[in-house]
Amino acid sequence: MAMFNGKEKGEKQKGFEMKEGEIETIIGASVKVEGDFKSDGDVLVQGIVNGSLKTKGNLRVEEGAKIKANVEAANASVRGEIAGNVTVKDSLQLGESAKIAGDIITKILSIEPGAVLHGHCSVSAIEPEAGNEPAIVQKPKKEA
Repeated sequence: MAMFNGKEKGEKQKGFEMKEGEIETIIGASVKVEGDFKSDGDVLVQGIVNGSLKTKGNLRVEEGAKIKANVEAANASVRGEIAGNVTVKDSLQLGESAKIAGDIITKILSIEPGAVLHGHCSVSAIEPEAGNEPAIVQKPKKEA
């Protein structure tokens, strides 16, 4: 399993370590992606993504990155912002600078102090089905 690295080589942060040679796609800080983005490999986001982002590999969203999209990945580490639903097959880690406005479905969830989550969260050992969107929750009707 590929893991995510800290900012410096050799530095390990909690969770995944992603070696530079294993990153298939880097969306740099000056890059803006409009539309649907799909990948089979590991993805590093430092810039902006609007649309949808799906990868069969691991995803790392760095501090300063902004995603306005539904996101799917095998594993994910988030330190940036996501406005959309997040479905992660195995493990999702929210760093102290993470901001998510959307629903989360994952097997394992780790949240550092300072992270912000506005949405519903489903954490279960049962593997989420592909294409299974989080349910829309209706507010109870007020009685007259």
